[in-house]
Amino acid sequence: MKLPVLSHPTTTVLVDDSDSFLQSVVFQLDPGLASKTFHDTTEALNWFRASARRSELPLEVNLDVLNPTSDQRNVAVDVRRIFHVSSQRQRFSIPSVLVVDYSMPQMNGVQFCEALHGIPCKKILFTGAADEKIAVDAFNRGLIDRYISKSAEDALDRLEQEIEAMQRAFFFKHSETLCELLSLHDYGFLRCPAMAAVIQQVRKEHGLVEHYLFHGPTGVLFFDSYGRAKMMVIETAKSMCSHYEMARDNDAPSSLLEALRERRVVPFFSQPGADGMYSAAVGDQWHRYCAAPQVCEGRETWYWALFDVPDHYLASPVYAFKEFLEGERQASRRV
Repeated sequence: MKLPVLSHPTTTVLVDDSDSFLQSVVFQLDPGLASKTFHDTTEALNWFRASARRSELPLEVNLDVLNPTSDQRNVAVDVRRIFHVSSQRQRFSIPSVLVVDYSMPQMNGVQFCEALHGIPCKKILFTGAADEKIAVDAFNRGLIDRYISKSAEDALDRLEQEIEAMQRAFFFKHSETLCELLSLHDYGFLRCPAMAAVIQQVRKEHGLVEHYLFHGPTGVLFFDSYGRAKMMVIETAKSMCSHYEMARDNDAPSSLLEALRERRVVPFFSQPGADGMYSAAVGDQWHRYCAAPQVCEGRETWYWALFDVPDHYLASPVYAFKEFLEGERQASRRV
């Protein structure tokens, strides 16, 4: 198991020439799944081309002035830009998964997928039994990612499972390069199956629907569907030593130094102007900013704790997923 650098709800697009069938499918799918339906393929294509925007990857390639040859390049990653995706209101409307019928009058489902070449969404062909050979061929040609027979007894259950799996795959593909780069440095937990499993379990237990890699402190920032934030601070033995040294150099109370040295606390110094590290302004109030660590033994030993995030720590109010869903429902009533 791996962890993408970010993940948030996205939109599943369903295209079928039968409007009644579309409404029936949407009614039976998870109501928390953001979806958009089209029974006209031309309208659907126009919408995709206008709406299929991905957040820019926070990658920046700079020329090394000391070695100014074309094959000497440095890659600079601004981790803060990952978190800033959470301020983009359009993030929930990005189409990550297409579910498309095969037999349609204007163009068939495979032709529709071909027309979406270059648009980064996962594609599921939802076919009749007679279309399965065509679906296999489309899968082998890389035009679709999955196919499901409409005639299967568990077709809708499978469809919901595959939509969820394809949404996860969308973000893995989206951040694959970043994961490889960052896991070599302070974010090794991205490639640690044990820690990735812990993060997914925390997300499930607390009803968290978004996560973003965070710096200052190192860890993962979560939001639930109401936009309420949680911070999972993730430390290693090395980073715990850094906390100790920073606290010692800033004349921290001996009780805090002892707790850090013995790894009895994970700190999240979230006072205004802080970057997650100790400062003299904390003083004897350090207990307010620390929690007992949970320990995960994976590729290395990880110490983690989950914290509420004070309002001042976020630059602006977050556009919540619930707010987006309500806006979509109101828009559909007006149509």
